[in-house]
Amino acid sequence: MELAGKVALVTGAGVRIGRAIALGLAAEGVRVIVHYHSSSAQAQSVVDEIQALGSEALAVQADLRETARLAPLVEAGLARFGHLDILVNSAAIFERGTILSTDQENWARHMDINLKAPFFLCQAFARNLQPGQRGHIVNIADWRAERPGTQYMAYTLAKSALVALTRSLALALGPDVQVNALAPGAILPPPDDADRYFERLAERLPLKRTGSPDEIVAAVLYLLRSDFVTGELLHVTGGEHL
Repeated sequence: MELAGKVALVTGAGVRIGRAIALGLAAEGVRVIVHYHSSSAQAQSVVDEIQALGSEALAVQADLRETARLAPLVEAGLARFGHLDILVNSAAIFERGTILSTDQENWARHMDINLKAPFFLCQAFARNLQPGQRGHIVNIADWRAERPGTQYMAYTLAKSALVALTRSLALALGPDVQVNALAPGAILPPPDDADRYFERLAERLPLKRTGSPDEIVAAVLYLLRSDFVTGELLHVTGGEHL
C-alpha cells in the first residue's frame, strides 16, 4: 500500500505505543484519527505534532468498553476525511490476575477493551469500505498470546483470542483487506516499574537489550507496505518469546 494520502484510525493513540504509531504513520503522509479515552491533553499534543509534520489529524474520545461508541469512531473519520484505509487496534489494558485472584470485573475489562472493542471496530471498518477499496488492519497483540502463563490470565486469554481473530479476519476479509498482528516484547517500561525490572530484563533476552517504540513503528510500516502478508503474527521481542 502506498501510504501517502491514506487515512488511519489508531486506538490509544495519545500515549505510549499508540502515540508512536500515530506519529510514525503521519511522517509517511497518513492522516490520523487519534483515539483516546482519558488522555485528552496527550491526544491533542499528538494532533499538534502530526500537523507540524504537514499531515492532518483528528482527536476523538471514546470509552472502548461502550460498544455503542465504537462504530462512531469510524464514522468520525469518514465524516472528516471521506474514507478510512487503515485500522490499528493498539489500545489495551494489562493487569495482573491469577486463576485465584481474577474477578469478574478484571475479566470483563480485559475482554471488553482487548478483544471485544477490536472485533467491533474491525466490523465497522469492514462495513464502511467501498467496493474494491484496499484496507489494512493491524492488531497489537503480545508474545504472551502464544505462551502459557499464570500471572495475567484474563490479559493472556484476551490477547490469544485477538490473534485468533486476526487470522479469522484475514480469511474473511481477503483479498481486499490484509489483517495482521504484532507481538511486542519489552518496548516500554510499565508506568509502575519502581524496582527497575525493565532494565534488568535486558540481560534475559537473546539480543541483550530492550526495544523502543521506533521498532514497533517500523514493523507496522512493513505490514502496511506489504501486499502479500496477511494472517501473520510478527514478533518484535528481541527474542523474549523464545
